[in-house]
Amino acid sequence: MANEAFELLELLQKESPPHALQDLVHRARANGASKSELARISRAVDLSLGIHALFARRQQRETGLATLVDTARDLTLPYDVDALLKVITRRARLLLGLDMSWVSIDDHDAHRSRVRAADGHASALTVGFSVPLTGGVGRRATEGSAPFWSADYLTDDSFTHSEVIDDVVRAEGLHAVMAIPLQHQGSALGILYVADRRVRHFTPDEVSLMSSLVDLAAVAIEKARLLEETRHQVGALERNTSRAQDCSIAVHELSKTHGLLLDLVLRGSGLAALVTEAAQALDGTLLVRDAAGRVLSGPVGARPDNTGHTADQAPGPDERELTIASLEAHAKGRPVPCGDHGEHRWVAPLRAGDDALGCVEFACADPSDPADDRRLQLLALASQVITVALLMQDGAAAPQGQLRDEFFRGLLKGSLPPPEQVAEQARRLDIDLEAPHVVVVARVEKGSRGRATAWASSYAHRHHGLKHVEGDHVVVLLPGTEPGTAARAVSKELTEVLGGLVSVGSAGPARGPVEIACVHREARRCLDAVTRIKGPGGTASTDDLGFLGLLLSEQPDVDAFISSAIGPVLDYDDQQYTVLVPTLEAYFASASSPSRAAEVLHVHPNTVSRRLERITELLGEGWQKPSRALQVQLALQLQRTRVSLNRGLEQARQATG
Repeated sequence: MANEAFELLELLQKESPPHALQDLVHRARANGASKSELARISRAVDLSLGIHALFARRQQRETGLATLVDTARDLTLPYDVDALLKVITRRARLLLGLDMSWVSIDDHDAHRSRVRAADGHASALTVGFSVPLTGGVGRRATEGSAPFWSADYLTDDSFTHSEVIDDVVRAEGLHAVMAIPLQHQGSALGILYVADRRVRHFTPDEVSLMSSLVDLAAVAIEKARLLEETRHQVGALERNTSRAQDCSIAVHELSKTHGLLLDLVLRGSGLAALVTEAAQALDGTLLVRDAAGRVLSGPVGARPDNTGHTADQAPGPDERELTIASLEAHAKGRPVPCGDHGEHRWVAPLRAGDDALGCVEFACADPSDPADDRRLQLLALASQVITVALLMQDGAAAPQGQLRDEFFRGLLKGSLPPPEQVAEQARRLDIDLEAPHVVVVARVEKGSRGRATAWASSYAHRHHGLKHVEGDHVVVLLPGTEPGTAARAVSKELTEVLGGLVSVGSAGPARGPVEIACVHREARRCLDAVTRIKGPGGTASTDDLGFLGLLLSEQPDVDAFISSAIGPVLDYDDQQYTVLVPTLEAYFASASSPSRAAEVLHVHPNTVSRRLERITELLGEGWQKPSRALQVQLALQLQRTRVSLNRGLEQARQATG
């Protein structure tokens, strides 16, 4: 027995395989050893095999730890996340000598975990594959926050299966599967899977080794994520720095050009030289218009395009497009695009306060040019300098516009200084208040009020009138004697400009500053009346409203109303000595029956019919329609009242004297 013991020790020292140790038992049995000796030798061999297995496990553990150290060193390299995950899956597969490994990262918003890297797979499991969170060993590992494995996945009923995962396991021919949760500081990142294509059990040492690998991998993944974020931030900072440098250069260039243009103005070089310099700086064509749309300078800066034509030869925007773009530019206070004619055109406002002095048209042939912010900023600066040039050229332009607005506001409120002072102010502002004027009041029902303000300034300038804007009401004073015509013109143009509903009322004419305030109140009442009668978007003057307009007037002109309703009939009776007026009265008193009117007048019905035909010739077709008939009857009654009053006054004069 002593010899066998020494032999066993020698075999252990030489690290002989287990079968060499078991050969001792076979030799002893062949040599005829007794049962007790065989039992002692078998016992010694078993202990030696245990020692041999212990040494093997320790060696395997040392090998695993060495591999883990190499893996840890490898994970410290500056990978991006995808490259790092590939390293982790390969190291995990090789660490235990398994057939396959993969890692999935959780997407909590989609309630899925997507495979980001795999190693040893055949075809079923690919990068981007969606793994549900509702089953499989991965769910058990996540719920327990610890590794979970199955020696034979498809036959194991100790966990809830997922059909999708089962299909992958079946397609890849896998049996043993282990899932280890990836966690960092309590936050779940995903799951690392390792699998083998044979049935096998994982030892505690193997589970512990994979847990250590996952701990290292989680730290490395978080570090890679932070590194990627840092790279993105650095890239963003670099881009911001580049943009800031570009912006600084652009601001410097803008400042330089702005100073050059201002220097031209201060040296009195004139509008033409200023526009020429601005056109060269903008590399396009400039044209300057005043508030009435007249060209003050340009086109300047014409240059040939790819077709051989110059910018000033290109078709420009029509009058309506230009008006709308100019009003929008004034409302927004910045350049706006205008039209679409192959040439890219922009319109910049020329404004001093709320006063519109005109606009600048800019055209360029390069499609990318209008989108250049620096060019648009330069166009805005050029328009400001051109505004300064216009004010210096006619220094009273902006103050005069403000004075005109303040003067008109005073006229509307009725707070007037002495007549001599009013006359002097009107003379300085080139306004003839003794000439007939009409007042038009427009209410913006739908549309831009800023654009309406800009339009009012332009419209008053073009028609030599005055304007006042108060809330959503625009008031204009215009030379003329036809308030209805003026109201319709204002309604048509303002509606087109705003693209929305506009209600308009007008009254007049007014002569003198005192009458202007009265006519303004009449126009306001007319606007309210037409809105109630026709709804939003209606247009009318006090004359259009007939007898209602007479009621709305502060100084009713009865004579004018009678004349407009039955004036031709009155004149005909006076000139021809006929009795058309009594015939009209009898006709309406008889409920518009010619035969009953004939009985009242004691004439033949044919006579009444002939008289009515003559009245139709004088008043026009449609005088018997309800609305016209009412006006005629009211005029007849007013005429009777006026004749009666005049007769009474005449009798009183005769009685006294």
